[in-house]
Amino acid sequence: MRDAQSATQSVTQSATQPVTHLALVGPTASGKSALAFEIARTHGDIEIVSIDSMQVYRGMDIGTAKASVAERAEIPHHQIDVVDPTDDYSVARFQTEARAAVAAIAARGNRALLVGGTGLYVRAVIDDYCFAGEDPVARAELTERVATPDGLRAAYAELEARDPAAAGRIEPDNVRRIVRALEVMGITGRPFSESRLPPGGPTVFPVAIAGVWLTRAELADRITQRIEVMREGGLVEEVDALLSQGELSRSAAQAIGYREIIDVRAGRLTIDEAFTEMVRRTRSFARRQRMWFRRDPRITWWGALDSPSAILPGLLAAWAQ
Repeated sequence: MRDAQSATQSVTQSATQPVTHLALVGPTASGKSALAFEIARTHGDIEIVSIDSMQVYRGMDIGTAKASVAERAEIPHHQIDVVDPTDDYSVARFQTEARAAVAAIAARGNRALLVGGTGLYVRAVIDDYCFAGEDPVARAELTERVATPDGLRAAYAELEARDPAAAGRIEPDNVRRIVRALEVMGITGRPFSESRLPPGGPTVFPVAIAGVWLTRAELADRITQRIEVMREGGLVEEVDALLSQGELSRSAAQAIGYREIIDVRAGRLTIDEAFTEMVRRTRSFARRQRMWFRRDPRITWWGALDSPSAILPGLLAAWAQ
């Protein structure tokens, strides 16, 4: 990790190379969205592309910390409110649509500012990433198998035995990703972790990548504060409204915040227990995000010791080049 001054020098030096687009990555609650919005306000040629696996769902606003309606009116945003939460949405589809958005932005003579903490989705967009096909029959069988707690534990144990590297990057209760990992291994006959390119290669379009780095203590505090804001802002009511329109899709129902309120309505958690679980899951997710992005040598890290806003002047100066 570099501090803001040395990071500014590094990014400024790299900015002498032809760079069309920008990317801002880092763990959840690190302040990426606010930084991106201020960068876009300062540079008139920037449109924001959300690289988030859950902001694609309409109506899932509070729990995903989407940009406000006013912010989206001021700065063009893409890959937000793409599908209804009753629909499944794959990373392969996201790859196609996000790349199309970047191409359209470039065609308008602008730059895309890709903002996200979903590591796989970031790499799917910027890297030469090919996804395995699908086996609907096997997926249906696996989905039925993990429908019970014992079945889910057994499936995760199988994943740990067959591909420890993949299991180490997947939560034991992440039904969607466990099913997909086992499905892909059934299709390819290889470990799921081998289906992904190692980070560090050439990107499919010119892009400079910066990462926001906070201390663990500061990030933990920001996560707690964010969850409290969501609670006060009406997350419970938002989930209830979505559930009144139909059952959430398999992928949408796994979103942090939404799954916990679903458990409350099913009698598995109390409200207080649900919000405590949200904090725990978010902190765990943030740890995995940090580990994911730290493996990518292309990212220039900006150290924000106390507040992400502290690195904004350096980012603006570097990206103005």
